Amino acid sequence: MEKLEYQVSAAAIAEDAQELTRMVNQIVVAAYGPGVLDEIAQVKNWVVAGADQAIAAYLKDLELERMALLVRYFAVVPLLINIAEDVDLEVTIQRRNNLQEDYLGKLSQAVARMAQMENAQTLLEDLRVVPVLTAHPTQVQRKSLLDLMSQIHDLLKQKRMALPGDLNQAEWEEELNRYLETILQTDLIREQKLTVTNEIVNAMAYYRSSLLEAVPRLTQTYRELAQEQGLSVPNSKPISMGMWIGGDRDGNPFVTADTLKESARVQQEVLFDFYLQTLNKLYRDYSVSLNLTQVSAEVDQLASLSQDNSIFREKEPYRRALSWIRDRLLKTQRDMQDFLGRAENLDVTLAGKDLIRIQQQRDWETIPAYASAAEFRAELQQVQDSLLTFGQQHLASGKLSQLLTTVEVFGFYLASIDLRQDSSMHEACVAELLATAGLVDDYASKTENQKVALLLQLLTEDPRPLSAPTLPKSDLLAKELAIFKMAAKLKDVLGEEVIRQSIISHATSVSDLLELATLLKEVGLLNRESTRLQLVPLFETIEDLEASRQTMQDYLSLDLVQKWIASQNGYQEIMLGYSDSNKDGGYLSSVWSLYQAQEDLQKLGQEFGIKVTFFHGRGGTVGRGGGPTYEAIIAQPLESIRDRLRLTEQGEVIANKYGNQEAAYYNLEMLLSASLDRMLNLEAELSVEQRETYGRVMNHLVQSSYQAYRQLVFENPAFYDFFFEASPIAEISSLNIGSRPAARKTITEISGLRAIPWVFSWSQNRMMLPGWYGVGQAFQILIAEDPEWLDILREMYQNWPFFRGLLSNVDMVLAKSNMTIAAHYLDLVKDPEVAAVYDLILAEWHKTKESVLLIEERDELLADNSYLSNSLSYRMPYFDVLNYVQVELIRRKREGNLPASADSLIATTINGIATGLRNSG
Repeated sequence: MEKLEYQVSAAAIAEDAQELTRMVNQIVVAAYGPGVLDEIAQVKNWVVAGADQAIAAYLKDLELERMALLVRYFAVVPLLINIAEDVDLEVTIQRRNNLQEDYLGKLSQAVARMAQMENAQTLLEDLRVVPVLTAHPTQVQRKSLLDLMSQIHDLLKQKRMALPGDLNQAEWEEELNRYLETILQTDLIREQKLTVTNEIVNAMAYYRSSLLEAVPRLTQTYRELAQEQGLSVPNSKPISMGMWIGGDRDGNPFVTADTLKESARVQQEVLFDFYLQTLNKLYRDYSVSLNLTQVSAEVDQLASLSQDNSIFREKEPYRRALSWIRDRLLKTQRDMQDFLGRAENLDVTLAGKDLIRIQQQRDWETIPAYASAAEFRAELQQVQDSLLTFGQQHLASGKLSQLLTTVEVFGFYLASIDLRQDSSMHEACVAELLATAGLVDDYASKTENQKVALLLQLLTEDPRPLSAPTLPKSDLLAKELAIFKMAAKLKDVLGEEVIRQSIISHATSVSDLLELATLLKEVGLLNRESTRLQLVPLFETIEDLEASRQTMQDYLSLDLVQKWIASQNGYQEIMLGYSDSNKDGGYLSSVWSLYQAQEDLQKLGQEFGIKVTFFHGRGGTVGRGGGPTYEAIIAQPLESIRDRLRLTEQGEVIANKYGNQEAAYYNLEMLLSASLDRMLNLEAELSVEQRETYGRVMNHLVQSSYQAYRQLVFENPAFYDFFFEASPIAEISSLNIGSRPAARKTITEISGLRAIPWVFSWSQNRMMLPGWYGVGQAFQILIAEDPEWLDILREMYQNWPFFRGLLSNVDMVLAKSNMTIAAHYLDLVKDPEVAAVYDLILAEWHKTKESVLLIEERDELLADNSYLSNSLSYRMPYFDVLNYVQVELIRRKREGNLPASADSLIATTINGIATGLRNSG
């Protein structure tokens, strides 16, 4: 969650946390007796006092039943504190907006600043920021638990918002106690692994709870703010949503054409359910009579077509018109579902019993479906125009106005689904196509120049597909072609926006892009003149980021590519991978490589006269590109954000940012404001001399940091065993945290391990290594060469948003690490030489902390982030206990002394620690 300046909130959160803890304690005493609470208090006191040996000795012989109770208590309390913080944020945002207070990321201020630009209207009209929800849940909580959390959230908010005397305290506590009792006796985690369909449905919960309301509301506010500045941007869609779930098959064998279709189907159902419910509300509200007003000819025509023939509706034209619009929408849904399929439970897709009755009463053969969302919106607009014409301004606003904006933003598809696959899979498919077509038997052995020449010839000179129904196909080729065929059909049924991008993971060459183009050509999504999908390379490793400019220069130089880009309105999107670049070279190398790549690629776009836009593959943690969003966007290079920005949102960060409407609105507002402010370059522009000096410093730092990181992770022979023994990686890999495997091939090699379990493991053992290792050594080497470099580093921190954000993130990660707890994981390492790796890590941790504080000129970590500092202080005494319990449980498991039935306890500790840290994956 972004930093927010709180006034009395810290005290309010502490009060809620104390009350919740008191109530939980009472429940524990009632269920298990006061002795258990005494044990809990003793363990907590040991943690606060740093008496780790006492905790370890206590846990060593503790029976499993007692340990299970400890785990549940110390996992639930941080969860409840999180809820209290979320409620506080929501209430603070509401009150702050009501009072018209200033705050970081306030959209009205950003729009006012943008209005001073010469081309402000064009920039505001064209801006589009796209958060993309991805299937990377480092939460393993069950839906039942999430529902309980929602109920507790509502009760806490009810109390916070109540006026004196409005709340019956006894009744309120009784209801809250019921939920707390339930949560203490409910399984906290899933026992079954998620399917892709589960992930799709889970993601839709955020649309129902917040995004379907927050996005249109923010869009309307954005347009109104521009209007206040004398700028008309009625067609602007500053926020739209994206989705990877169902289309991201990189390393996930369970993503197929069927899951892609399912993703589109579920989204369509959620969206149409919202539309139909809103139309039902409008139908009930608009009881306007012709005895008292008039309507436009257009509305009169709509009313005349209606099959709502009740005698009570004869003089209620708006109701009849809305009935006709609703019937047409229902017919549209029925037609779409002929292809997409229908939900088993009609209540999911139909807005109540009234619509089920309507389904049975209509003559569907005479009701035309809408050809597009624009046609649906046009008829809604006729209703609004009529209301405005005859003086009913208030009826014309509200729900109807919001519905019009919602249709503009979400169309008939809700969120655009990205396709993604690894470049090696594309290559294998093309190789097979060429071989079965009798053209080339050994495509993979060709040089890069030979591959490009061959593919260009196929793409420009031969319109025929390489495959045929009668030709044999491998499972891989059949699956990939089926997915692209499904994409084409979905675009035909739901509109072009439903799928806009196809992303190539591990893109390293021009042939990687042309191989995807060849597959798209096979299904009619691309020809020599245009493409219906953007071909998006994903540059992930340090090496690939450094080579990205040359790769894209060669690609953009092709006449064929220029035509494809022209068909995409002159845009070429490029995705940047934070996770793999970090795992490859460490934090400093990753962020600097990403920064330089953006600068180079943006300049390249200018040279070719195209708009290069970036898709940032950010995760929850700093090691995966995480950190405060506003600061992260402001820290991007100048001109790297023109009018487009996409970024991934994943894991527990999704729930944190979009769990309720106010939080969703605030975080989306932050995205927009940061994007506008980066376009404006509010900071004083660096001089040429500063840019050169700062660049040299960063190159020096990166060289030292990269060497330190590589020496530890890839060159130290003991590191491999250290990681697999001193972290819960094996246990994490068996968790039901997502539909895809933990590794692309095997978890016994670091290079093949996915970034999520890699980063997640370091978060669990509290070392947080991916977010800081190598930073301290780099700083100390630089300063040792010449003490004057320290002044330059301090100047960089003050003047350069990129460097300030970099240091701020390292500061945050160090604060969340705990090297005392981390040392306790050495109990899981058998070989002293392997355990000695910890000493290297600890020494670097101290170097990094000292260097960061020296440059920031501060005495302690999080000195400028009191909110996070307070937040951690509430939760740490609880979830720190889980680390000690986790070590003991893993020790027993690895020694063969833990029954399989107790594996869920380990999973609960993992979940509890992630809950306490909040951005762990």
